[in-house]
Amino acid sequence: MKTTSLACVALAGLLLGCFGNPPGVAGVAGTAPAPNVFWTPPPQREAASAPAPLPALPPDLAQRVQQLKLADVIDIALRNNTATSVSWAQARAAAATYGAAKGQYYPTISLDGTATAIKTAPTGGRSAVQQQFYGPTLNLSWLLFDFGGRSGSIGEAREALLAANWTHNATVQNVVLAVEQAYFQYLGTKALLAAQQTTLKEAQTNLDAANQRHQVGLATIADVLQAKTALSQAQLALESTQGQLQTARGALALSMGLPANIPYDIGLPSDTTLPLGITDSVDALIERAVRERPDLAAARAQVRAAQARVSVARSQALPALTVGGTDGETYFFNNPTSGNSYTATLTLQIPLFSGWSQIYNVKAAAAAAQAAAQQQRGLEQQVIYQVFNAYYELRTATQRVRTSSDLLASATQSEQVALGRYRAGAGSLLDLLTAEGALADARAQSIQARFSWYVALGQLAHDAGILGLDGGSPLHVQPDTTGMR
Repeated sequence: MKTTSLACVALAGLLLGCFGNPPGVAGVAGTAPAPNVFWTPPPQREAASAPAPLPALPPDLAQRVQQLKLADVIDIALRNNTATSVSWAQARAAAATYGAAKGQYYPTISLDGTATAIKTAPTGGRSAVQQQFYGPTLNLSWLLFDFGGRSGSIGEAREALLAANWTHNATVQNVVLAVEQAYFQYLGTKALLAAQQTTLKEAQTNLDAANQRHQVGLATIADVLQAKTALSQAQLALESTQGQLQTARGALALSMGLPANIPYDIGLPSDTTLPLGITDSVDALIERAVRERPDLAAARAQVRAAQARVSVARSQALPALTVGGTDGETYFFNNPTSGNSYTATLTLQIPLFSGWSQIYNVKAAAAAAQAAAQQQRGLEQQVIYQVFNAYYELRTATQRVRTSSDLLASATQSEQVALGRYRAGAGSLLDLLTAEGALADARAQSIQARFSWYVALGQLAHDAGILGLDGGSPLHVQPDTTGMR
């Protein structure tokens, strides 16, 4: 007995040694052999499937790929973006579901066919019977009345379709806004790079002037070193912006649904007067948003769908009237005789008791409808706040454009005066570098204010629910009359 126990223990140890690691995949260990070791994946038995081709520029836009406009960028994004494709497919699925739900208004008809062979054994003095027959049967069932259950389910499907369509519209507007933001971010970075190139040239001019003054003994070596430091700082800022430009360029390509390395470019718009004046009032925009915002319209449709489910739940506790019938023909094998049979039924179904489940179903549906209504109300309040916030963000952006324009003009004049004084020997290099630093900051703030204004305008149009497929909106704007450039 003891020998047998020892043998079992030895056999168990041997088995544990052979199978210490859990079962593997295709002959490879199921886990790594140690916590500090990589797991080795199994070899590929089949060639990996070829990746799907990357989306390319549409043929009608490939000819002008180097000078894309905002409308072109949005058009490319709407063609390639997966979010709009998903929302469109969901809307089509909801449309098919609504079509299927409307089928409840019509009768259900089916055709059955059977073939039967019967053979009985002789018993009790009765002879054996053997028959073979076949025949089709036509079945009909038609719900005549059910106290709103059928109409409720159809209404729910209809509202779900409307909600899916409004959601698709909201998705399209979200994509357009995201593309606009990436577009103006890229243009702003590109304009900033051009401004910093100008700053770099000015820093080089200052260094040349400092060297000349130092050579004739009118400036110390400290002026030359300060000018070199300013030049290096300008070069460093330029290199940083060059990297940011490539990042912004890749982000814009991603928003279009294209690879980040695809060759394209966007030209900077001419520096003209912005149409800064917004004549629409905030109250009018809020009223329009509450009326036209697609996501708010989708929420209202979802509330109506939830209310329709209450009618469906109530109908489950009420009578239903159904008419039905069958019509069949029987044919016998090797016998010319046949027979016809039919039935007609009028069924009244009256639910009596189901463990109070129908009562709780109605309460659950009513509570869900109330929750949907409260969610829609909360979304409406959020929409009002978004329009209010976007409206005053645009007003702030408008004032920033005006103020940054004045700042740029004064900084330019200050830099010119400081440069003239330094060349004439009446001013210090520190004054010149301070003025040029202020000018560089003023250029950056002017560029940021300019393109932020466009983003704020698009955000207001989006929040008001009136952002168009080309990035435009019916907002009433008027040109600025301050002469700002």
